[in-house]
Amino acid sequence: MDEQMTPVSAWERVEHAREAARPTAKTYIDGIFTDFVELHGDRRFGDDQAVIGGIGRLEGRPVTVIAQEKGGDTKEKIARNFGCANPEGYRKSQRLMRQAEKFGRPVLLIVDTQGAYCGIGAEERGQGQAIAENLQLMMQLSVPAVAVLIGEGGSGGALALASANRVAMLENAVYSILSPEGFAAILWKDAARAKEAAGLMRMTAREVYAMGIVEEVIPEPPGGAQEDVQAVAQAMKDFFLRSLEELDAMDTSTLREDRYRRFRRMGDCGLDPQNG
Repeated sequence: MDEQMTPVSAWERVEHAREAARPTAKTYIDGIFTDFVELHGDRRFGDDQAVIGGIGRLEGRPVTVIAQEKGGDTKEKIARNFGCANPEGYRKSQRLMRQAEKFGRPVLLIVDTQGAYCGIGAEERGQGQAIAENLQLMMQLSVPAVAVLIGEGGSGGALALASANRVAMLENAVYSILSPEGFAAILWKDAARAKEAAGLMRMTAREVYAMGIVEEVIPEPPGGAQEDVQAVAQAMKDFFLRSLEELDAMDTSTLREDRYRRFRRMGDCGLDPQNG
């Protein structure tokens, strides 16, 4: 991690992560992978536009790519449901991960969501079950899985695609159990105290890295990733390549054990053994 990152408040990081001009997953897919072919549908209900998935090449190597996409302009954001996936989005990701296993392709994930969609229809179609099945499948994958959080990493909606062998965050990304507004509403019954909540939640990339939840923080240029998209995309690509080089040396059982132990360690992060 770059120790020279400019000190910025937690709330400012949240604002950066939510900026309208911030590059979305589609931008990074175009900048990192070649010959990308998007695949659609979960084969049960429909095609969730909040999740992009398909096959591409990373330096010539076939890989499966799964990403949460918020959309660019207002029309696309609405079509993408602002990156909040329905159950069919998570089931699409499951279909693609199983396909990756069948053909021996690594799974590379780009995470960016405030959380899974919590509408009535999503609950009726099994939102909780879809997320749980995603987590279960990721723990059992026999191929390497590597994830990068590029913006918001909210709750189980993000964790469902971030339970990988290796995980990185962009400098201005955030990762938390829920939004600062939701945290403030629960703790103080006042969502207006979101700025204060963000400072308590240990959700910034630097804090999440310090707790051992991610392996690397990828620096961004001053002003955010949108100021030099090509450089940030290259840094993400380098992380994917380095991680795969390490993971390729592991056999199937070691890959699974590595991923499982990494996930289990998250439950102990930040705990003081003297004070619980």
